[in-house]
Amino acid sequence: MNALSTLVLALAMSTDAFAAAVSKGTALKNPKFPEALRTGVIFGVIEAITPLIGWGLGSVAAQYVREWDHWIAFAMLCILGLMMIRNAFKLENEETAPVKRHSFWLLAATGFATSIDAMAVGVSLAFIDNNIVVTAIAIGLATTLMVTIGVLVGRILGSIAGKRAEILGGIALIGIGSTILYEHLTAAGL
Repeated sequence: MNALSTLVLALAMSTDAFAAAVSKGTALKNPKFPEALRTGVIFGVIEAITPLIGWGLGSVAAQYVREWDHWIAFAMLCILGLMMIRNAFKLENEETAPVKRHSFWLLAATGFATSIDAMAVGVSLAFIDNNIVVTAIAIGLATTLMVTIGVLVGRILGSIAGKRAEILGGIALIGIGSTILYEHLTAAGL
């Protein structure tokens, strides 16, 4: 994977966290930068760890599926992308009073829920030539930045921007999966 693909992947992985952060920012009463950064760091650390776990799991299986690994990566990324797009269209009913600060455990649980896709991406990255540490750091940093911004602008943007970001993230994952498949098939001369 090249630097551009890593950047696009990192941004795609952060979009569902951004959508959740916009929601969290909307629920906060006048979110301030320290609270936004705290939320971003919690999400970013979790989002950086999960692809490493997925990569470890995928590495164990990679030796057994090397001949069709590109198809697995393609299928997983496309499925994840489609799931992100579908989730963007789900209706949410969160009419609650604004709070001053979200609990660590609520943020960690939300961060983990939004990082399951990063773990699955980590599995698929085990099947291709990729520096997983660089990719995990990129995903973590992008998520920290996007979540911090999402919380700060949550009051202004509401859920509309978050949903659009999640749709773009899903499209990006499908594009990355297609690129992996294309590069493998053209390299094999098929």
